[in-house]
Amino acid sequence: MPQFFQDKRLYYTPIEFALSHIGGTWKMPILWRLQEKPLRFSELKKDIPHITDKMLTSQLRELESKEMIHREVFPVVPPKVEYSLTEKGKKCIPVIETIMSFGYDLMKEEGIVFPPRE
Repeated sequence: MPQFFQDKRLYYTPIEFALSHIGGTWKMPILWRLQEKPLRFSELKKDIPHITDKMLTSQLRELESKEMIHREVFPVVPPKVEYSLTEKGKKCIPVIETIMSFGYDLMKEEGIVFPPRE
C-alpha cells in the first residue's frame, strides 16, 4: 500500500489516517455523546467523568480542526458554547458502534460483567 502525506504527517494506511481523526482514549466517547444533540463543555465534562478540563479542551479542538465537530459560540453573557457533530462526524458513529460491539464481545468472552454490578 502506498504511503502518503497529510498535514505534514506520513501515513501508511487508511486505518492509520482514520484513527488520527477518531483514535485515542477520548475522541470516540466525545463523538458518541454528541450524536443525540449538541452539548456544552460542562455537559460533556459531567458525562465523561475521568477526563480533565485540559484534555477535553484539547480533544474538542482537535476534533474541530479535523471537521468532525462544530463549535458554535452564542453572543450572550456569560458566553455559551455548544458542540455538535458535523456530517463528517456523523459518518463515524457506525464505526464506533462496531468497535463498541466488538469490545462487549471481548469482555463477555473474558467473563467481565459490564456495567459492573454494585
